[in-house]
Amino acid sequence: MILRAIIADDEPLARERIRSLLADEADVEIVTECTNGAQTLKVTQERRPDLLFLDVQMPRLNGFEVLEALEPEQTPEVIFTTAHDEHAIRAFEVNALDYLLKPVSEVRFKMAVQRARYELEKRTRRLSDPRFAALLNNVHAANPGGRILVRSPERIMFLKPEEIDQVEAAGNYVVLHSGKERHIVRETTAAMETRLAPVGFMRISRSVIVNLARVREVQPLGAGQYSVLLQNGARFDMTCSLSELQARLADI
Repeated sequence: MILRAIIADDEPLARERIRSLLADEADVEIVTECTNGAQTLKVTQERRPDLLFLDVQMPRLNGFEVLEALEPEQTPEVIFTTAHDEHAIRAFEVNALDYLLKPVSEVRFKMAVQRARYELEKRTRRLSDPRFAALLNNVHAANPGGRILVRSPERIMFLKPEEIDQVEAAGNYVVLHSGKERHIVRETTAAMETRLAPVGFMRISRSVIVNLARVREVQPLGAGQYSVLLQNGARFDMTCSLSELQARLADI
């Protein structure tokens, strides 16, 4: 069995280290290398690797945000690689296979790859079970009225609109901010605007939709320009008119 792997790290030396260690693993094929989270997400969805060596701290999307955006059936076995140990607990909470600290030791690396082989064999057997496929189809069909389905490697949850503070665009995805949590959903900003506008949300710029109930104040920037300050402290410049915002605020 050939394991198809992606190396995701914004540091060239870190990618080189993983690449050199994989040179001794005859059954592992490197599909590609990625330098930021958004690229990692796109390539993982398109290429469907078996194994992902994933840095935690990357530009655009961090490692955890990449995993949150992947649907369960798209998620490979994940080995986190990072220079920081403070993320270890969260890594295992999202069912990461292993957590390797840089500089990655050869012994720990070989142990992680061997675990990947074992887990992928189990996964192959599970996916061939028709009962699992039926369960997955039922989960995908579940989407109670008004709630937003959010998938992560460890759970599928339904987020109520009133729990969302703001929505920010991220390419073909949107990031839902709910308190201290961020959830990534494969949806366009326009589609999310259509969905949320009837329940008290407004798109105040090309890339930001806010929950009008969370607006604390509007601040002038000069020359007819304004910014919106939310209750959570987030501030966004407006491209819509002040009169549009006032009219919508009067309705809630």
